[in-house]
Formats: sequence, C-alpha cells, structure tokens
Amino acid sequence: MKPSQRIIAGAGTALLVANFIGGCASTADHAGATSTAGASRAASSSSTPSTAGAARTAAAFRALESRYGADLGVHAVDTRTGRTVDFDADRRFAFASTYKALAAGVLLRRDTGAQLSQTIHYTAADLVDYSPITEQHLSTGMSLGDIIAAALQYSDNTAANLMLEQLGGPQGLQSALRGLGDTTTNVDRTEPDVNTATPGDPRDTTTAAAIGTDLRAFVLGAALTPARRERLAALMRGNTTGGPYIRAGVPADWTVGDKTGNGGWGTRNDVGVAWLPDGDTVVVSILSDRHTSGASSDDALLADATKAVVAGLGD
Repeated sequence: MKPSQRIIAGAGTALLVANFIGGCASTADHAGATSTAGASRAASSSSTPSTAGAARTAAAFRALESRYGADLGVHAVDTRTGRTVDFDADRRFAFASTYKALAAGVLLRRDTGAQLSQTIHYTAADLVDYSPITEQHLSTGMSLGDIIAAALQYSDNTAANLMLEQLGGPQGLQSALRGLGDTTTNVDRTEPDVNTATPGDPRDTTTAAAIGTDLRAFVLGAALTPARRERLAALMRGNTTGGPYIRAGVPADWTVGDKTGNGGWGTRNDVGVAWLPDGDTVVVSILSDRHTSGASSDDALLADATKAVVAGLGD
C-alpha cells in the first residue's frame, strides 16, 4: 500500500494545493527518507465542500493509477483563495528534470546581472546525452543566462550540469533548498544519473508538495525580486517540452509555465504555474512512475490527472 491521501478543497469556483513540506532533513538522513508504507489510502475533506466530492476526486486519481498502471503524487494550490488538494502529495518520487526549475530559481536568487551575463566555456567531454542547445555552442560557450534558458525551455542536460557546477554541485543546490525551508528534496547526482529513478532509492527525489511549494516561492513568492520572478516565469512559459501534460489538462484560456521530467521506471513529471484570465494563479505539481524497470511513461496520464484535479475542485 501507499501513503495516506488527503483531498482538501474549498467552495466556489475551484482550485488547488497546500503549502506542505515533509520528509528527511538532509542527504545524510537518506536512510529515513522513504515514504510511509502501509498507511491507509483514505481521503478526507475540509468542512466547506462535500465529503462526497472529495471522495470522488480521490477515486478519480485511483482510477487513473489503475488505468495507466502507475502511481501518482499530486499537489496544487489556488494562491488567491488557498483552496487545496493533495493526493499522495507526501510520497517520494524521482524528480527527474523538474529540478532544473529549482536550480534556475536558486541561480536567479543568488547571482547578479553581471554573473548571469558571464560566458561559461565547456568542452566536448562535458556534453552528456540530450544536449540540443549546448552542443551547438562548443566553440563559443554560453552565458549563464542562456544556459538557464536551455535547461528550462529545452531540458538540455549539459546545461543542467553547468548550472549545478555553478552552485557547487548537487549538494550546493540541496543546501540552497534547505535554506528556503525545503527539508524534503534530496539532490545527489548530475545528469544523466539523476534520471535512474530506482524504486526505494531516496537519492534525487522529492514530493509533489515539496516541489510545488518551492516552485511557488520562486515564481510567485518572495524568494526572488519581482523582476527575477518574471524572468523565471517567462522562461517557464516558453518551455517547449510541456505541451502534452499540465498544459493539455487545463482550460484553453489558462497560460501555463512548467518544467517536465522523464526518467526510469516510467517516471513522468510536470510541475508548473497556471495564470488564469482573472489574474488568479494556480500551482500544480504532478509526479508519477510505473511498476517495471523498462516501463515507458504515458503522456496522457499527466493531462488526465490535471483534468481530474480541475474537475474535482469544482465538485
């Protein structure tokens, strides 16, 4: 069995998840970082919406898990109203490439404009699998700002490694996240090893609640200056890899900025922020994996999970 599930929603027009972070305190605590196996999978509801509606939302997620042969962790929050929904939001999943949004946030928080404009040089030996942008600039190098854009908008893996190098390696990113209050996310390896996603391995894992809370802090909260928040948001809105996931599951007039991730064991993730026509914002994080080592991810799972969240919060 998987950890307990909590569905919480508010009244009115809808939407999404809690500021919650749980889990281990540091990489040194990895042995204790696994999720709470054996807990019941009951759903509970706040007093405002109907308990039946919350139960229907939980049942919709369980049906998706059964249909796709996958496990889901979902977190979302309507930042205007605070209305929330969690479904296994404290269960650990490999984060795969979604961490690139966090690394970008930390660099935008730390570095000056001059540092972001500095050219970073690298060699052919630094290139790893799937580096569509950095491989084109071996002779010239790239500015750190352009490296961040390559990682966020094209999921360029060499760009991600160069970002981690600027942060002092994986431990540097984890330390920065600890400083922001994230005691859950474990950052241990570089590309491409970060994507192995072996079940039970707490390395390079997070929860839907933790990464959603981090993303909210960077894109909408006080972690960045207003100008840097907008820079990060614009980069994420320009992501080229997210079409089939959260973007495919929200209403057509919502604008989404996101970061996707794909790894072993059928891991498929998407974390993002949606801007609604009325100015409201919704933070959504959906993490998933499957049950066999050679499993491929199914893109429709994340779109269907997004639809289930939106529909459930209107129930």
